[in-house]
Amino acid sequence: MKGKILGWAGLVAAIAVVYVFAMPSYRQGEPSVAGRGAPDFMLEMSGRPVRLADLRGKVVVLDFWASWCAPCVEEMPALNALQQRIAAQGGVVVGISEDDDAAAYARFLTEQHVSFPTYRDPTKKIAATYGTLAFPEAYIISRDGRIARKIVGPQDWSNPELTSAIDTLLRMKS
Repeated sequence: MKGKILGWAGLVAAIAVVYVFAMPSYRQGEPSVAGRGAPDFMLEMSGRPVRLADLRGKVVVLDFWASWCAPCVEEMPALNALQQRIAAQGGVVVGISEDDDAAAYARFLTEQHVSFPTYRDPTKKIAATYGTLAFPEAYIISRDGRIARKIVGPQDWSNPELTSAIDTLLRMKS
């Protein structure tokens, strides 16, 4: 009897640990990546090849999304508004789409009126480099190319906590 109780208690404890580490609130702003250099990669913006490193000097909100991801659809208006708010201050939202289907990607951009630079990466290599498994997921990158924060899940990008964090980075010189 005592063995069964200890077994159940161990199982409950294990489930609790998994639950705590999987909770989105635990994963927000993962300190494990803060301060690391943002992995560089090649993308295309306005038909020209660009590297993430070419955006040094700007605060970059790097957002991983897909057209088939309902939370990504939900978040898109807030990302559009964020781009409008930070562009004149030296910030930019850069979207990386995981869409395999080019037509679905193009349709999404039109339907959602996406106003920030995006790149379709059907190889999913960029997301893999960042360790991104869930969508949406974003990285706030400082002017010097370092990851300031990792954010998992859809966000209200007008949330005072997020706007304060981004505004602080925008005020800093590289």
